[in-house]
Amino acid sequence: MTLLEVTGINKTFGKLTALNDAAFAVQENEFHGLIGPNGSGKSTLMKCVAGAESPTRGRVVFAGVDITRFSPAERAREGMSLKFQITNVLPALTLYDNVLLALQAKLSLVSLVFSRSRRALHDRVMNTLEQFRLADRAYLPAAALSHGQQQWLEIAMALAGEPKLLLLDEPTGGMSYEERRVTGELLRPIKAKCSLIIVEHDLDFIRDICDRLTVLDQGTVICSGTVPEIQENSRVKEVYLRRA
Repeated sequence: MTLLEVTGINKTFGKLTALNDAAFAVQENEFHGLIGPNGSGKSTLMKCVAGAESPTRGRVVFAGVDITRFSPAERAREGMSLKFQITNVLPALTLYDNVLLALQAKLSLVSLVFSRSRRALHDRVMNTLEQFRLADRAYLPAAALSHGQQQWLEIAMALAGEPKLLLLDEPTGGMSYEERRVTGELLRPIKAKCSLIIVEHDLDFIRDICDRLTVLDQGTVICSGTVPEIQENSRVKEVYLRRA
């Protein structure tokens, strides 16, 4: 079943056309990669899906609801979660409290004031940290983590609210080869509960975890398909050779 459908997305910045009639779809429990050379429009398209940018024209439909003009907060309430490339963890707080705050963001102010949410959410916090191999560091400040571990923590925070769709913009940027390998291992199990859109420059990484890919060049979607289909596509080969 289709979870996200993006159709006819145009995005202009003054005289610059960043996206031109871009379209793709994501199914439930699917990992979908957005790839293309630098400047092809991948991150802009991701931002239009997330609500960080408003498309000049086109539609974004999520779980049957037209969310084209929804704010990022409204999209989050519909079940969408986003992690951009720059890490946004709170370095002075413990890993535990970072995840707890992510969970508490879903609660009303009244429930936070009059309930013992920390105790009620303890098991969910620890299970989330365990899922990303961070439980043994739960009470350390986030600043004590390596760059890769901070990225894992932020992905854990993005997943804490159990979204239907997770958006990741270059999550392995700055990671070592081993950290990238582990990141793939940590992401695979979430497919049972959550779809994923990922923008990534590491083509080996994205081929290993994605079911389907959408390829952009100069703001235009040139093709979508399975990984083998994309690998054999002559136009994709031409684009990457031209930019090499």
